[in-house]
Amino acid sequence: MTLKLYNSMTRALEDFRPLDPAQVRVYSCGPTVYDRAHVGNARAMVVVDLLHRVLRYLYGENKVTLVRNVTDVDDKIIERSMENGETIAALTERTLAAFHEDLATIGCLPPTIEPRATQHIPHMIAMIERLMDQGQAYADGTGNVLFRTQAMATYGALSRLSQDDLIAGARIEVSEAKEDPRDFVLWKPRKAQEPVHSAFDSPWGLGRPGWHIECSAMALEHLGPVFDIHMGGLDLRFPHHENEIAQSCCANGTDQMAHYWVHNGFVVVEGEKMSKSLGNFFTIPDLLAKGFKGEAIRLALLETHYRAPMDLTMAKIQAAQNRLDSLYRERAGGGDKDWGAPTLDGLLDDLHTSDTLKNPANFAFLGLLQQDPEVWFKGEASDDDTRIDALLAERTAAKVAKNFTRADEIRDQLTAEGIVLEDNPTGTTWRRG
Repeated sequence: MTLKLYNSMTRALEDFRPLDPAQVRVYSCGPTVYDRAHVGNARAMVVVDLLHRVLRYLYGENKVTLVRNVTDVDDKIIERSMENGETIAALTERTLAAFHEDLATIGCLPPTIEPRATQHIPHMIAMIERLMDQGQAYADGTGNVLFRTQAMATYGALSRLSQDDLIAGARIEVSEAKEDPRDFVLWKPRKAQEPVHSAFDSPWGLGRPGWHIECSAMALEHLGPVFDIHMGGLDLRFPHHENEIAQSCCANGTDQMAHYWVHNGFVVVEGEKMSKSLGNFFTIPDLLAKGFKGEAIRLALLETHYRAPMDLTMAKIQAAQNRLDSLYRERAGGGDKDWGAPTLDGLLDDLHTSDTLKNPANFAFLGLLQQDPEVWFKGEASDDDTRIDALLAERTAAKVAKNFTRADEIRDQLTAEGIVLEDNPTGTTWRRG
C-alpha cells in the first residue's frame, strides 16, 4: 500500500517514500500558549492526528516519531502575562493544560515528543552562531541578529511569492539596519518594559529568539537535519515555513529541511479566515457549552478534505452529532453492530475522508465511536443519573398501577430537563438530548 500526499513544495501529488521506513519522522507546528486555541487551530491538529494514524497503520505504532512543538516564549505571551499580572511560566502552563484538554476532547493522540522552546534556547543560540560564522546572519548593532536572505539562493521556493510580497511579509520585523528588506529576525533584545524573566542570556545580550528559529532548532534536535514531513496550517507557509527552510538549510548544509510539506486549509466564517485578530472564532469549550460533544466536533472537522477551506457551522456540527447519536443507538440496540470490514483506501489518496466516512466500520480508526453508548447518551455516571433512574422506576410502577397521570407528570418533568425517554418492548431507556 502506497500513501499519496500533496507536497506544497512541488505543488504535486506524490507517492510518500520515507527516508527510513524503520522510523518515519514528522514535525508539526504546535501552539503558542498565550490563549485558548480556537477551532481553526483544532482543525490543524486533527489533520496532524489523521496523518499520524495513517502512518502508524502503514509502518507500525513504534516506527513513527511525531514532534509537535510548544512555543512558550513569544511577544504575545509576554504581553498577555503583563496584562494578567502573572508570570510567563504560570500563563504558559495553564494554557498548555487547556490545549491538551481540548485535544483529548476531540480525540487526538498525543505526539511522540512535545518539545518546548524555552528548553531549547542553547540549541537556538548555537544555530544562530553557526549562521553568523558562515556569513549567513549578522548583528545589526541594536541587539537584533538577522538572517541574510541573500545567502539562500532558493529563498521563496515554498511560497512562490513575488519579491514585493516577500518584502511585505518581512516588514512585520522592522530593523533600520536590515541589509535586505526580506531579512528576518533570529534574535531580538529585551524591551525595557518587559520583565527580566522573559529574557535569556546570549552573546548578543539579554533577549529571546525569533519565532522561526525555534522550530528549526527543535526539529534539528529531535528529527535531524532532514526529515520526512513538515505539517502546519496554510497561513504558516509564509513567512514561518519559508524562513524555517532558509535558516535550517544554511545552518545544516542541506538543500532540504523536509521531503514533504503538508498544509491544511483554513476554517472560514462567512468567507473570512477564522482568527483571533478578526474576533470571529470559537473554541472547543464554546462548542461544548452549546451541547455538542467532542466526537461530533471531530467528525465535523473530518468531513471536509484537509486542503480545502472549511466553513464550520453549528448546523454541520449538529448534523455530525445526530449521525453519531444514530450510530451509537444502533450499537446500543444490537451489541457490536456489523458494519462490514474497514476500508481505508480513500485515506491513502491524500487523506480523503469522504468515502472513508461512508462506512461506520472505519470510525474507530478515525478516532470516532470510542465511547460506551450509555456514556455517550447519559454522560459519566453521577448522582443525577441515580435520581433519573429512580424517577423512571416510579414511572414504570405508575403505569403498571394504571396511574397514567403520574407517569405523564414524570415524563413531562424529565422532558423539561432535556432528558429524552425511549419506550420499547423491554422497558424504557433515557438519554440527554
